[in-house]
This record gives sequence, C-alpha cells and structure tokens, in this order.
Amino acid sequence: MKGVYLITGTEDRRQYVGKAHGADSISGRWAAYAANGHGSNRDLIGLDPSSFRFSVLRVFDPATPKTVINAAESHYKRALDTRAHGLNAN
Repeated sequence: MKGVYLITGTEDRRQYVGKAHGADSISGRWAAYAANGHGSNRDLIGLDPSSFRFSVLRVFDPATPKTVINAAESHYKRALDTRAHGLNAN
C-alpha cells in the first residue's frame, strides 16, 4: 500500500515524516530502513536505528496520484513541525 509514515527516535523524540508512493510501497520503504538503518535519508544517517519507532500515518489506494501523496506528506511535516524541530530537511 502507498502512504505517509512517521519515524520517531525513542531516545530524543525527534521525528521524520516520509512517504511511500512507488511500487515497493510502505513495506518496501521499511525494508530499506531495516537494511541500512537510514533508508538513504541523510538526516537519519548516523542515528541509532534500534531506537526508531515506525508508524503509518495515512494509507492510500494504489491508484492514488503521486501529487496527492506528496501533499499529504507536506501536511504532516507542517503539522508535526518536523522541518524545524525534527529530522526532515525538506
């Protein structure tokens, strides 16, 4: 399934909002984090992945356009203030 997810560092409580809109979906994104600890997200590199809690914020139908998922991701970044006080650089 496609969707928007949240990673919370249980040690410092900082958060990262991400999206999964590709063919590998949310489970594929989680597999990327499990494989290397950061899923190629620069602000997660160097952090202890064993302290991450992974939560799904919103799911979408597989036919949902990428623009809708991008807008939902931006909404959660604003609502949770993860750009200024979390782990989102963009």
